[in-house]
Amino acid sequence: MKIRTRYAPSPTGKMHVGNLRTALYAYLIARHEDGDFLLRIEDTDQERFVEGATEIIYRTMKQAGLVHDEGPDIGGPVGPYVQSERVKSGLYLDYARQLIDRGEAYYCFCSQERLDGLKQVIDGKEVMMYDKHCLSIPREEAEARVRAGEPYVIRQNNPKEGSTSFTDVLYGEIEVDNSELDDMILIKSDGYPTYNFANVVDDHLMGITHVVRGNEYISSTPKYNRLYQAFGWEVPQYIHCPLITDSEHKKLSKRSGDTSFEDLVEHGYLPETVVNFVALLGWSPEDNREIMSLTDLVDCFDYHRISRSPAVFDYQKLSWMNGEYLKAMEPERFAEIAMPFIKKALPSITDADALKKIALMVQSRVELPQQIPDMIAFFDHLPDYDPALYCHKKMKTDEATSLSVLKELLPFLEREDDYTNDAIYQALSGWIGEHGYKNGYVLWPLRIALSGMATTPCGATEILEILGKEESLSRIRKGVALLGGS
Repeated sequence: MKIRTRYAPSPTGKMHVGNLRTALYAYLIARHEDGDFLLRIEDTDQERFVEGATEIIYRTMKQAGLVHDEGPDIGGPVGPYVQSERVKSGLYLDYARQLIDRGEAYYCFCSQERLDGLKQVIDGKEVMMYDKHCLSIPREEAEARVRAGEPYVIRQNNPKEGSTSFTDVLYGEIEVDNSELDDMILIKSDGYPTYNFANVVDDHLMGITHVVRGNEYISSTPKYNRLYQAFGWEVPQYIHCPLITDSEHKKLSKRSGDTSFEDLVEHGYLPETVVNFVALLGWSPEDNREIMSLTDLVDCFDYHRISRSPAVFDYQKLSWMNGEYLKAMEPERFAEIAMPFIKKALPSITDADALKKIALMVQSRVELPQQIPDMIAFFDHLPDYDPALYCHKKMKTDEATSLSVLKELLPFLEREDDYTNDAIYQALSGWIGEHGYKNGYVLWPLRIALSGMATTPCGATEILEILGKEESLSRIRKGVALLGGS
């Protein structure tokens, strides 16, 4: 049997990382087994529909590299792939009426006032369990009321005795008392199917063999399975993924505005980093690798290795991973990403070669492009700094020794004309050796004078090259003055 998976998002806003993980795992399961991966838009909840959200779904899937075989934009043999378009054909209502014919569903005419009266508080939560009041209405009477235009819904007819069990790939055998199964609504009063009902009908008609979703849907699965059984359909395999939490172990929520793919990319995380990171939220490969391309993930993805424990969304690890991707990137591509940040931070530097050299300097040191400006701003202007920076125990420097070194260096650097890195490095190394100094004893105060920073993305001679002779000498003289020299 050919594996067929699907990603079936609702167009309600940006794609939260939990939704991205669902899409990614469904994609990997299909691709690993040479199966089909479908995209279906579930837009039956019109109240939550957000204009433009469908385009966000397409854009996110493309950026993440999750190419679908069938979907609304490319078609396929089991379309349409947008639920609102399927509603127009009367598809869901026809299937709901089939269940009525089988005694597995019934018309319900209860008013909202009566339903509100059924609500009760259980464990601090308000819960409404329908009491099957309308189940006793004779079929002919119910259909006459429907024809007369009386508002109605169609409810699933679940048993109240016994139990229902199902097998989840990760959680094993799960059994639920039927007394806990509410007679959920299948067709709403506006004629639209509920998410749960349309989901089951579409998964069957589209031949979905493996259903990937969050473990918050485990409690709904018995009701889904009873629908499959009522129709006489084969039940798909379920893969319920663990919860994703923040660092305080609270659930990440799409509705509360937590992390989305689009937000992460806007914040400087590479799409490939996000995909790699999200893949590891609840899953790990057999060899425990952490840096993997999408192709690597397809090759090694085994959904049986998905964990049942909650996965923590760790921004520190995500940033580290992004840094690893940036380090491994082709310099030309990194420069394209970094250049807008470099140019904004260094308006006084217009030389293209100098800007490219700065990009190379920072490539191995940044985790996010947004970190670049603070790292290189000293190239544009010397910041105000504390002379205490000159003191370094390991380099055996203090303010007095630093002043002495800088005053000695000035005449030497004034005589030098070639400030390219290799030339100035060779000349400076020779000068240090002639004076019997340790490298750090000279280069530490020189770098402080040139940058006003305790840490820089490059060494003193590279800074000399970028700044050039005139600006370098000017900064060294300012350092001498700051240390009390003439």
